[in-house]
Amino acid sequence: MRLTETRSVRAVVLVVLVLVALRLVCAALTPLTFDEAYYWTWSKHLAGGYYDHPPMVAMVIRLGTMIAGDTEFGVRLVSILLALPMSFAVYRATILLFDSARAAASATLFLNLMLMVAAGTVIVTPDAPLMAASSFVLLCLAELLATGRGAWWLAVGVAVGAALVSKYNALFFGPAILIWLLAVPELRRWLRSPWPYLGGFVALAAFSPVLMWNADYHWVSFAKQFGRARVDGFTLRYIIELIPTQIAFATPPVFCLAAMGLFALWKREEGTRAARTLISATVWTPTIYFVWHSLHARVEANWFAPVYPALAIAAAVASDVTRWTPRGQHFADACRRWALPVGVAMLVALAVQVNTGLLSGYRRDASVRSVGVGWRALAADIEAVRVKSGARCVLAQSYGVASWLMFYLPKGTCVAQRFERIRWVNAREPDADQLAGRLLYVDDGSGKWPQAARNFNHVEKVATLERKRGPLTVDTFEIDVLADPKGNVLEPLPAELN
Repeated sequence: MRLTETRSVRAVVLVVLVLVALRLVCAALTPLTFDEAYYWTWSKHLAGGYYDHPPMVAMVIRLGTMIAGDTEFGVRLVSILLALPMSFAVYRATILLFDSARAAASATLFLNLMLMVAAGTVIVTPDAPLMAASSFVLLCLAELLATGRGAWWLAVGVAVGAALVSKYNALFFGPAILIWLLAVPELRRWLRSPWPYLGGFVALAAFSPVLMWNADYHWVSFAKQFGRARVDGFTLRYIIELIPTQIAFATPPVFCLAAMGLFALWKREEGTRAARTLISATVWTPTIYFVWHSLHARVEANWFAPVYPALAIAAAVASDVTRWTPRGQHFADACRRWALPVGVAMLVALAVQVNTGLLSGYRRDASVRSVGVGWRALAADIEAVRVKSGARCVLAQSYGVASWLMFYLPKGTCVAQRFERIRWVNAREPDADQLAGRLLYVDDGSGKWPQAARNFNHVEKVATLERKRGPLTVDTFEIDVLADPKGNVLEPLPAELN
């Protein structure tokens, strides 16, 4: 490695460590989103699966809280640290595929500047372990390509299995790898070898606890997630959202470089055919499906999570491998130069906004309901009402409010969501004596669920409490004392799920 390349790698390592430190600070200061609190409840009852997702996010949170406790920092710690092995995998894969330490350093930097990685590891979701596993899928396939050793297919199986245990959209790796093998003539020999099939068996074995959990509960998780693919009609309203959200999540300068890199891999034949096809197939296989999906339903921006490591490599190809015309080179250099300040500025602005609302003039924005600013103070007020009223358990309508209550109320407080009991099948049901007598009901005013008066003979409004972010009232909750239920306090599971 030349001296200039060595300095470039060292500089990128330093920048990545600083970015990880910045994310750790944001993690410690930012209250949990309702989904993070929900996944934290999963971590207290580890299982082979859950209603919404496979179990990897629960294991990530469990490990973090074992290290740093049941705090916002503890919940997010391991998710943020996953950026380090993810960075290594992308760096090594880029060297193997394009034989350039400079490009590898750039790919690592671009990966860490993407808002999807920066914010997507601070706000712990299944996407963080999915992106880490996706990076290792690319690395193992690159090692397979470089060495020709069939045993690397077993490592590919482990990486794909880890991705599947993170989130179901890792299934796109199956067709992407098959397209790669079919499109590159010298790789077709693997289809006549047992190694890819052994790798598939390893991935299936890793995913088997999720299959067994779903089999026990009538495939409810699969039905929920794969039910999104149902086509009820067509519209153009969602496809218009697709590109702007991906530009933002990839960070605009990095997105431009990635688009240029994908073009170069297609038209300019940068790198070997196998390397070009691997990156292209990894990106375009899910992208083509999601463009189709957007014609009939919304595509959430984070659904592209497994694509981002490959996009970072494509951006590095544009930045450091491809020889552009003077105008194209000037644009690529400008995007590279602005990637770091724009990426850092976007993360800092997002952190400031979700915690204070300052950038929107303290008005509502997209984050205001999902991030739990004000919940610590609200939970203290709810606990004071609970103690005063003598209630044994706190009931909530939505899973988000129930999860926030479980996290922010004093440890050991009985909290339950009255509805959607399938979300809590892995947890222990509240004891009968906790549900007897007086109960405290937190009504979020959404109107989505039946009113408490329909299920209890005694309903007494005792308080109205607000959740605030600065001067903005985010939510208003009616607090009722309930007693003398007309039937089950908690909605029972359907008979086939019991």
